Amino acid sequence: MGLNHAPLLPVSPIWYQIGIIPLMAMTLRVDDEMERALSALAEAEGASRQEVVRRAVLERYERSSHVSRVDESAGRLADRWGDVLRRLGDA
Repeated sequence: MGLNHAPLLPVSPIWYQIGIIPLMAMTLRVDDEMERALSALAEAEGASRQEVVRRAVLERYERSSHVSRVDESAGRLADRWGDVLRRLGDA
């Protein structure tokens, strides 16, 4: 009768095998006001508190880069059309 061995399990974590980068842990200290707001948002959105914070940071990041692009574009347009805009303003 042969030995009955359990199947071999992979040595590396599953996230490594399927190419998913693990999340980094972070401690976020909040005051009572932020605690209440975060809990209310999580409940209203049906999301975890972590997901609410994640969305807020990414939204702020996106908005920030958008403002920078608009400022750069406005500067280029002002350089090109500034004299025309000044003459229209004097009319």
